[in-house]
Order: sequence, then structure tokens, then C-alpha cells
Amino acid sequence: MRQLAAILFADMAGYTSLMQENELLARTKRKRLKEVLDSSVSRFNGKVLQYYGDGSLSIFSSANDSVDCAIAIQQQLQEDPKVDLRIGIHTGDVTIEDEAIYGDGVNMASRIESLAVPGAIFISEKVYDEIKNQDAISTVEMGFFELKNVKQPIHVFAIANNGIAVPSRNEIKGKTKQPGNRLAVLPFVNMSSDVDNEYFSDGITEELLNALTKVDGLQVTSRTSSFAFKGKNHDIRDIAMQLNVDKVLEGSVRKAGNKVRITTQLINAVDGYHIWSETYDRDLNDIFEVQDEISGIIANKLRENLNSNPKEESLVHPTTNNYTAYIHYLKGLHFWNKLTPADTYKAIEYFEKAISIEPDYAQAYAKTAMAYGYLGAKGQILPKQAFEIVHQYADKAMRIDPTVAESYSAKAGAYIFYDWKWKEAYEALQMALKLNPATMSTYEMLGFYHIVMGQKEEAVKILEKAAQIDPLSPLIIQSLGNAYIIAERYEEAIREAEKLLEMNPEMRSAMEMKAWGIGMGGDWQSSLKWFEEVHRLTNHPLKGLMGLGFAYAKLGEREKALDCIKRMEQRSKEEPNSVIDADMAAVWFALGEKDKTFEHLFICIEKHMGPVCYYLEYPPYKGIKDDPRYMEIRKKEFSIG
Repeated sequence: MRQLAAILFADMAGYTSLMQENELLARTKRKRLKEVLDSSVSRFNGKVLQYYGDGSLSIFSSANDSVDCAIAIQQQLQEDPKVDLRIGIHTGDVTIEDEAIYGDGVNMASRIESLAVPGAIFISEKVYDEIKNQDAISTVEMGFFELKNVKQPIHVFAIANNGIAVPSRNEIKGKTKQPGNRLAVLPFVNMSSDVDNEYFSDGITEELLNALTKVDGLQVTSRTSSFAFKGKNHDIRDIAMQLNVDKVLEGSVRKAGNKVRITTQLINAVDGYHIWSETYDRDLNDIFEVQDEISGIIANKLRENLNSNPKEESLVHPTTNNYTAYIHYLKGLHFWNKLTPADTYKAIEYFEKAISIEPDYAQAYAKTAMAYGYLGAKGQILPKQAFEIVHQYADKAMRIDPTVAESYSAKAGAYIFYDWKWKEAYEALQMALKLNPATMSTYEMLGFYHIVMGQKEEAVKILEKAAQIDPLSPLIIQSLGNAYIIAERYEEAIREAEKLLEMNPEMRSAMEMKAWGIGMGGDWQSSLKWFEEVHRLTNHPLKGLMGLGFAYAKLGEREKALDCIKRMEQRSKEEPNSVIDADMAAVWFALGEKDKTFEHLFICIEKHMGPVCYYLEYPPYKGIKDDPRYMEIRKKEFSIG
């Protein structure tokens, strides 16, 4: 029998050695442990499936019950004769046959229990998501751990209720696999008298970050997650725990006239030990040499951990020798990273200034191409116009310097969102990742590509990998959540949506993701409430209606669903360049009107409004592939590509 369960592993610490020292006391403690387990597990609606030596395995239908039971067990075992017990809990699919239990969830719970210290209760992130809003349960984040025979690092939390042991990270360090070299480059602090020089300190940080991604064996946390801590006074160890890194580079930049002082320090995250620090006083014209020197020293310090020999290599390859052009480029980068249409236009203005001063500035051409691609995908510029410019600028960048990753990312975006050239898109994405493995937009597009190809689980794997590199990136969290929905893993999609809502409680895209996860899980009534909130937050009577109309249709409220379509039609008349047909197609499909559905889908094809095959992988379109018109759509998209 297969079922979803909360799995509780409990193991008595020091039993073997106690048996050798005092067999009677050891047996007394084991008997007491069994009595407490039997009564507590039964009281909290669980079942003990196995006893083995000094340990046990129990299952519960509720994560809350499993944690409440674990707390009760540990608190009772503090009384004499005290029993030192480790507990680990995870939720997952299990198979139960003849009182035996199997499955990855069992192995995970066992690994988590092995991390714990006597008197502690460790839980997985899945369990934490279930109990985090319970006032009676306190938790402490322990961070990520690499466990034996587990591919991805696991996010672990400790129960911190009264009487429960909560160890420091150092106490459990020896129980995990030796981590690889993972580095976060925190935003360098602007120490200049002019606050407007912040673009310069941010730019220096990003340039160093990009240089360090070229070091073999080093995983560098992407910019988005690192910059989430900008201006915040967090303990280095807390930052490292959230970013799942073991080294942190931080520093400051003071710019005055033509002089710059850069102070840097490399810190071991576990104990806060300063591995290396240095201060550089230079002319601004030497800025690339300073960046190269810093990145080279850090690379060799980190190679020591990998048992690799130091190397003499240049990690910084400046694409301009013109300082004025470089300053315009850094200003453009400052606005580009704000990722709003208005700031993107401002970024293009500065990138173009850099190009006008230095006509062979490959990096500026590449960033301009990415900016136009963003505006085209967002509907801020007509797609035909936007993506022609993308190709023009990306091609120019490649001719000047074929090692700039952003050129290939920009080309891939044009191939995917407008040209529908799938082979070319995949090849461009692979090249972008080879040149810079920390470019998150590339992972997002690669996930998108695999979904269009019908390879849902491959998309999930790629985006889960991206989430390890950039755990605080809203872009990656949202893309991963959408991939989970498409793969019909709704609980995991809801978890990603909740992460986004913790960052921004009014993020409409996160609300939509949660609504789809809840609705596709079978609860359209609860889903409707989230879609209503999405519509309210648009502050516009004609926007944010697709999910609302779909939920109404699923709940049998046909007239309300038709009213949503009527309002979308009105918006289409008022805003002829807006992307509405895909939204209307979805609501018509929910109403069972396939002719209307395909009418709008074919309009999407005519307008090149994104790959329609991507929309049709969404679970709300279940059944549409049985219609022969689906193959007609697929042929159109793939014959164009």
C-alpha cells in the first residue's frame, strides 16, 4: 500500500557503549524508551512500525501530530532515568507491505535523524512548511546539509520547544559530507562620500562575482541571492546558512576623484575565521588589474580546499580599456538589475552611451540585447521590433568577443519567445551556461525549453539545481514553482509560492501560483479566494481575470466565468497590443468550449505570443491533446522553428 506519511525515526544515543559499561541500566533505559514511544505514538494517532535494537520507526498521517509526539517523547525522557534520544522527521510517499516500510521518504527521515544530537528533534523543510504557523511549536533554522546518498543539499530545521536540545552548527559539522567550495560574494559597501557612487561598488561586486564563476570546482551563489543582504546587518554565519555556502567574500569601496580604495576579506562561514584580507589603493585606470588580482588570490585560497595547486591565470578579461565607457556600463548595470521596464529603458541609455564611446564594447552590446529581450517578452515593445534588435546586438557582441555569456542568453531568448527555433535555442543556452554557470536567466529559459519539449521532470531538475545556486532568487523560485505545477507536484508548487509571499506578501504572481496549486489539488473554492485577491491587487476592472474566470468555470458558475471573458474582450479592444488571447482560451477551455479555445490559440500562433505549446502543458489544459487541432498547433510552432 502506497501513502503519504510523516515518518519519525528515533534512535537512542550511546546505547552500545552503555551496554558495555552497565548492561542493567542500558536495558532499563531501553525498556523505558519503548514504553514512552508506545504510549506517545498511540496518543498522537501514529503507529510504531518497527523496533530495531535501540531505535524505532513510526508513521503518522499528519506532520503536526508527528512533531507534537516527538516533543512529548523528548520532554518525558528528560525525567529519570533520562534517555538520550535523537529524532528525525520527514514527510513523503512510502510503501507499506507486511508491516515493512519502503521509499525515499524513509531514507530521508533516517538521514535527518543521524544529523541530530541527543535530546534534539530535526525536521525536513517539508515538515517545517506544515508546522511553521503553529504557535505552540518553536523552530530554529539549522541550514543546508549534504547527506550521504542524497543528491541535493537538504534544508533542516530544529524544534526549539522547552526542554528540547538545539545544537550549534559546529556540533553537527562532523556528521555531513565534506562540502564543496561554495562561495557568496556579498555586495561591497560604498564608503565614498557621494552616495551616488553606489553603482560603482555594486558593479565591482558583480564583476568579481562573474570572474570567480570561471574557477573550476567553485560554485558561486548568483547575484540575486547575494544582493538580498545588501544594507542588512546579518551575521555572516546566518547569511552562509541561508545561501548554503561555506565561504563568504565581503568588502568595501571608497572612490575619490581618480583614486579608489578596495578592502576585501574572505571569511570561513562556519566559525567566522578570516582566511584572508587585503586593502588595495589604486588609480581608477587600474581597476581591472585590481579585480583580476583579488579574484586570482581568492581562487587560489579556495583551491587549497580542493587540494588543487595554485594557478597563475587571469580571470578578468576587460572588454574595454576606456574608463569613461566602463563607468557608463556600470551605471547601466545598476539600472538593469532593478528589472522594471522604466529602469530597463534607463539601462539601455547608459549601455548605448558606453557603446558610443567604445564601439567594440562586447559586454555593453550583450547587456543591451538582454534588455531589449526583456522589454519584448514583457510586451513593452512589439516583439518583432524588440527581437530584431536582440539579434543585431547579440551578434555584434559575439563577433567582438565570443566568450560573453549574455550574448548567447539573449539569442536564446529570441529563439524561444519569438523565432521558435528550438535547436538553436538549446545550443545557445548550453553555450551560455558553459561560459557562466551562474547566469540565472539561462536556467529559467532552459527550464522553459524543456517544458515546451514535453520534458517536465527535466525542467524541474534544472530549476532545482538553479535554486541551489541562487536560493533567494524570486525569478528562480517562481520558475521552479511553475515547473512543479506543470509536473503536477502541487504541494511543492505551493511551498515555492509561500517562499515568494514571505518575501513580498502582495506578489501577484506568487498568489496566482498558490491558487493554481490549490485548485489543481482539487480545492477550487479556496483557490477562488486567491484569484479574487490577485484581481483586486491589479486595481483595474479588466485585468487579472484569467484565473478568476477559470475557477468560476470549475465551480459551475458559468455566468461569472462568461463575465470575465467579456471584460477580457473589452480590454483587448482598448489595448490592442496586450496579450489576452491565451487568457481567454484558458477560460473557454474550462467552460468546455473547445472551438472557442482553439480560435484564440491560433490567434496566439499568428501573433507569435510566446510558445503556445508551453501554455498547453499546464494541467488546466488536461485533455486538450486528444483534439486533432493540438497537433496542428504543435506542427505550426515546430515547423516555424
